[in-house]
Amino acid sequence: MFENLSERLERSFKILKGEGRITEINVAETLKDVRRALLEADVNYKVAKTFTDDVKQKALGQNVLTAVKPGQLMVKIVHDELARLMGGEAVGINLEGRPAVILMSGLQGSGKTTMSGKLAYMLKTKRFKKPLLVACDIYRPAAIEQIRVLGEQIDVPVYSEPESKNPVEIAQNAIKEARAKACDVVIVDTAGRLAVDEEMMQEIAAIKEAINPSETLFVVDSMTGQDAVNTAKEFNDRLDFDGVVLTKLDGDTRGGAALSIRTVVDKPIKFVGTGEKMEALDVFHPERMADRILGMGDIVSLVERAQEQYDEEEARRLQRKIQKNQFDFEDFLGQIRQIKKMGNIKDLASMIPGVGKAIKDIDIDDNAFKGIEAIILSMTPQERHNPQILNQSRRMRIAKGSGTNIQEVNRLIKQFEQTRKMMKMVTGGGIKNMMGRMPKMPGMPK
Repeated sequence: MFENLSERLERSFKILKGEGRITEINVAETLKDVRRALLEADVNYKVAKTFTDDVKQKALGQNVLTAVKPGQLMVKIVHDELARLMGGEAVGINLEGRPAVILMSGLQGSGKTTMSGKLAYMLKTKRFKKPLLVACDIYRPAAIEQIRVLGEQIDVPVYSEPESKNPVEIAQNAIKEARAKACDVVIVDTAGRLAVDEEMMQEIAAIKEAINPSETLFVVDSMTGQDAVNTAKEFNDRLDFDGVVLTKLDGDTRGGAALSIRTVVDKPIKFVGTGEKMEALDVFHPERMADRILGMGDIVSLVERAQEQYDEEEARRLQRKIQKNQFDFEDFLGQIRQIKKMGNIKDLASMIPGVGKAIKDIDIDDNAFKGIEAIILSMTPQERHNPQILNQSRRMRIAKGSGTNIQEVNRLIKQFEQTRKMMKMVTGGGIKNMMGRMPKMPGMPK
């Protein structure tokens, strides 16, 4: 995500390295490169020009403090302007109404149906709402079946009328159904086309007028870049939607849509899709996105994802087991599954400052844990709870059962034992013990 833009911006800031002060000449040279980087990222030309003009005006008006280098100051100004360009701050979703009605709009293939499911899952698990999904796409083959499967997957009811060809009536009947079943949020998935056409726009406008939604969201594929912005403008002119949802932000996104859409349509980006799993939907935070574009990571989002998977009682239970040296493969497997729930591994790693650049050329397979899981699941319950009984014959059986080899099994067991020792040191007053085992460096207290 934004890798090419991040690299180009970093190269642009190097022009100011070693400069003693900010001048009109070196700023102009830097910003010429910044504008080129934005255009290559498929940012709208007018947006890119206005952005660099604003940065230039702010940069030339700044006094460079002794402790701050011109390049660092320019990064700070560009960061603040990027955040402002994308909206400045996160904007929440409007859930007023009994029930609150959310209308999903967008072109076919933008991920609208999947996003409806993700939004329902988020509202159910994080806002403790009782959503109802509504199938109003009466044209696309298997659209009703797709949303029904999604509903089953996240345990959310789905309202559909397979025989009906009137999406307005389906939406109205769904709201009545929601009231009858005490559902407090209705998410209406509508039909899309491969391109904007009059028939589709009339239909969705009629649905909006009939159900008067609390929130109308426009779903757009962020990988389509400038086309996404043009489509958003056409939809907004007809629908006057409330916010944008960007999908596929975990893919090879150049960034044009995220950076241009707010300025062109003057509507906030509210959510971003960051993966294929149903939990891979995040609230859009412009400042955090600016951090990531400039290679600063996003520790806040990483911590938030970890907290979502964090169970306080389970953590206390694990700590007790670690202190007694009873942490076993069953616990290890549980921790792996929690990490997997947090999302795409490379995306998670890129949230750590400095790591994104280091791993940009490394292909991190999301199935990297599969081999470990296969080995652990090939153990008997007794072996998982008592790793010390894993002798050579047991290890050979596990290797055959997991489709791996004896070396991989031995490596995992060795790593597990090292991890267990380290965890025990850290939890059982072990920091002191660890320090005690370290060789003393000159000048360190004894």
